[in-house]
Amino acid sequence: MNYEIRSAGDDDFFGWLPLFEAYCRFYETELDDAKALIVWNWIRDESEPLQAALAVDEEGRPVGLAHYRAVPNSLTATRGMYLDDLYVDESARGSGIGRSLIEFVHARAAEIGQGGVSWITADDNAPAQQVYDQLAKRTSWVTYEMDA
Repeated sequence: MNYEIRSAGDDDFFGWLPLFEAYCRFYETELDDAKALIVWNWIRDESEPLQAALAVDEEGRPVGLAHYRAVPNSLTATRGMYLDDLYVDESARGSGIGRSLIEFVHARAAEIGQGGVSWITADDNAPAQQVYDQLAKRTSWVTYEMDA
């Protein structure tokens, strides 16, 4: 499969939306219109840190997405990227798109400083972890979440 990785543009909403819906479904999170528009507006608003990259096939159809944002690392006094969301359409999996999206984000991290890219995934997401283990070091950090 031939594809291009690029930053999401103003006209990409209707291509991005089905991917984001599928991503939310995968993580058993409901996505309504209001939430989708909020996230899209964050992506398109230059004053917000969230950015998006899309993998687009030869017909111009988005088949993968990555949401990421610049983050400071106080321990190293550098900036890097945090990969919030990564999703590849089921029909395009196994073609290297996930890896390419992560590498795209890694290149953006190099543009802003010496920091790298970090992310988390579900403990039971074994197929994704096979790719991640080839690209990055699994850490020993434990993640905590506090409800609102």
